[in-house]
Amino acid sequence: MSKNVKLRKGFDINLAGKAAKEMVDFEPAQTFAIKPTDFVGMQRPKVLVNEGDTVKAGTPILFDKAMDQVQYLSPVSGEIIEIKRGEKRKLLEIKILADKETSYEDLGKIDLKSTDRATLVEKLAAGGVWPHIIQRPYGVVANPADEPKAIFISAFDSNPLAPDMGFVLQGEEQYFQAGLDALTKLTSGKVHLNVNGAEQVSALFANAKGVQINKFSGAHPAGNVGVQIHHLDPINKGDIAWTVSPVGVVQIGKLIVEGKYDASKTIAVTGSELTKRGYVKTISGASVSTFVKGNLQSGNIRVISGNVLTGEKISMEGYLGFYHNQITVIPEGDYEEFLGWLMPSTKKLSFHKAIGMLSFLNKGEFKVDTNTHGEERPFVVSGVFEKVLPMDILPTYLFKAIIAEDFDEMEELGLYEIIEEDVALCEFVDPSKNDLQQLVRSGIELLMYS
Repeated sequence: MSKNVKLRKGFDINLAGKAAKEMVDFEPAQTFAIKPTDFVGMQRPKVLVNEGDTVKAGTPILFDKAMDQVQYLSPVSGEIIEIKRGEKRKLLEIKILADKETSYEDLGKIDLKSTDRATLVEKLAAGGVWPHIIQRPYGVVANPADEPKAIFISAFDSNPLAPDMGFVLQGEEQYFQAGLDALTKLTSGKVHLNVNGAEQVSALFANAKGVQINKFSGAHPAGNVGVQIHHLDPINKGDIAWTVSPVGVVQIGKLIVEGKYDASKTIAVTGSELTKRGYVKTISGASVSTFVKGNLQSGNIRVISGNVLTGEKISMEGYLGFYHNQITVIPEGDYEEFLGWLMPSTKKLSFHKAIGMLSFLNKGEFKVDTNTHGEERPFVVSGVFEKVLPMDILPTYLFKAIIAEDFDEMEELGLYEIIEEDVALCEFVDPSKNDLQQLVRSGIELLMYS
């Protein structure tokens, strides 16, 4: 039975630099990269290609020795130009110089009516789309050997400057429904499609069949799938649930309908420091330089693959992350400010109402930079985390339990229910400037590998 959930906690970060709902023209990217660091939990990546090899879109590039049935495929056709490694030969990137026209491996169409679950799992794992399926708890690529109690899809993103999923997926109705049909065969439980109850729902989501459509309304993080799971079917010790993004559902559908690995997607090009903003059709792993160079209002900037809360800092020669549907460019904050927060201003964005923090008087957009306006301080119990996290857990005590490496407390206080993105807003409002996302990941790894 569909649910309508209204969240009372949270905080919307209204930034300047939104993408207009229109397609904009950029030169197509020439190089692409697969980054093992995009896939949390990948333990022992094994490279299947060498520099100089030619590949098609859909050619296997690497796999994780710990889960070797899941293949990571080339998003484009072209030549492997670099296999980049870091310290201790850690694999960082596999770079591909793309052909002008993409040629695809024929992976075979999938007839869902005649395909049983085991065969479907095998085909999705070999077809490059399985990494879109993320396991909760832990937020890692799902193990094909497991069966989830339910699958959850958040059809909207409430992060700052996030793309409109209805606009991003327009024209993809056939593939989206095919992806949903496949997901319903992977679980004996429900497939939940969660939409924004505060806005008109796109027909692509409203007309979806075979799933339970739930409505969520409220400030960020209302669009976080972890928050949605908490209010629909919470995860307890021993439970497994899977999550998939709407873009991932479409790519699963393309494999089923067309029999090829199509990594193309529409992304939002956002941020106050860009001259031209909007939506552009590209391919996963694209070089972001084509969207940034010659499109800047200033020189001292930070390029982010993803959003400002959870995205990855990259260079102008960096690459779009596998799970990212936007690029954000904001000013760099490498400066010192006289009096800092003591200087009254309505232009500084803050959740707090205190001396100098008058942003609550400003109802418009904020142009923010990366300056934290202070150094890391001792962990202060302020009660602010509980005001922005709409979940029935005690984040302050959970963070302390992780610091103390108290396994029992971590489990009892709800670590199974969250990953980094769920505490990103807590990190934003934290007066102590702690890296709470990294703290949560360290706690998750303690539970995973203990």
